[in-house]
Amino acid sequence: MRLLLVEDDVLLGESMAETLRRHGYTVDWLERGSGVDVALKTEQFAIIVLDLTLPDIDGLEVLRRVRQAGFTVPVLILTARDDIQDRVKGLDGGADDYLVKPFILDELLARLRVLIRRQNGYCEEVLSIGEFSLSLATQSAIFQGEKLKLTNKEFKLLATLMTSAGRVLSKDQLQQALHGWDDGGSDNAIEVHIHNLRKKMPLDIIKNIRGVGYIIEK
Repeated sequence: MRLLLVEDDVLLGESMAETLRRHGYTVDWLERGSGVDVALKTEQFAIIVLDLTLPDIDGLEVLRRVRQAGFTVPVLILTARDDIQDRVKGLDGGADDYLVKPFILDELLARLRVLIRRQNGYCEEVLSIGEFSLSLATQSAIFQGEKLKLTNKEFKLLATLMTSAGRVLSKDQLQQALHGWDDGGSDNAIEVHIHNLRKKMPLDIIKNIRGVGYIIEK
């Protein structure tokens, strides 16, 4: 799943990006708020983690612009501003959640999982289709009671398709979900990953819409 981190503290940003990547996220990081609207117009993200104290634009103004432009991507505000009025302004301004620094990593990860699930219509932590289930918390996939042996990229690809169940995702969208702004991967690599996933799980779970992309139907 692809995450946009907006944080101007370099040390914190590097630490968060590294940690989130270890937990299965593809992280693209901006240190200024002015690039958020451009990023959203050209790329697709599962969630945004937004600091409020940015060097160029106040985070609440960034949030206002995001919602005014019609983007519905979940936004989690992560900030040192702990005044109740700031929280109210953030939530009323379109944020989906608000977490104050310093924070506990496990809580941040849990809140991210909740927002991603709700955005895609899931209520429970384990996402299930028939005898197949996937857990974002444990980064595991199970079919007929057996845990599937997946590579990191295979799990990220599968999680992207599962959390977008019912929607066709193009090869380009899947490639972005795996690599973000980093230069890497190709359409052929996506086909290889899909082929390998199909060998490890029910063939009818991931469907190929010829000339369009791939879909997991709910």
